[in-house]
Amino acid sequence: MATELNDGQKSLVAEWIKAGAGLSEVQKRILGEFGISMTYMDVRLLTIDLGVQVKNKVEPPPPKPVEPEPALSDVESFPSAAGDVLEDGADDGAGGNVTVGVDRIMKPGSLVSGTVRFSDGVSGTWMLDRMGRLALQTDTPGYRPSAPDLQSLQVELRKALERAGF
Repeated sequence: MATELNDGQKSLVAEWIKAGAGLSEVQKRILGEFGISMTYMDVRLLTIDLGVQVKNKVEPPPPKPVEPEPALSDVESFPSAAGDVLEDGADDGAGGNVTVGVDRIMKPGSLVSGTVRFSDGVSGTWMLDRMGRLALQTDTPGYRPSAPDLQSLQVELRKALERAGF
């Protein structure tokens, strides 16, 4: 078994690399076609000696799956500690009667968190993550607040955050 490539073999290797073969592919072909075992580093040094440049195959990154914005009820549940909430008043306008509270101790993974009670009596917890996304968790699976309640939630949440210093 030979340990060095002859000139004819070197020219073949140069052709493989010019055709776009990578180092590991060249390493396998040298072993398979010439019966010469070379380390990856030896193949790399050979390309330098031959004066050929290995073309890095730039594969386009796989398309990122489009993630829909999380629905207000599609979040992890957040443990709630009694007595850790500052309550704010409800909106008396045409929107729903929504009460928003801000936690004194923020939930893990949130920038700010708190509680909410909607006009229909359903209550839950909310949080804003570090990306500014609102997450809402209620005990009612699949619960969707009414449009007026969502508007009131936005108004009351802004007011509550301003009062809490955010």
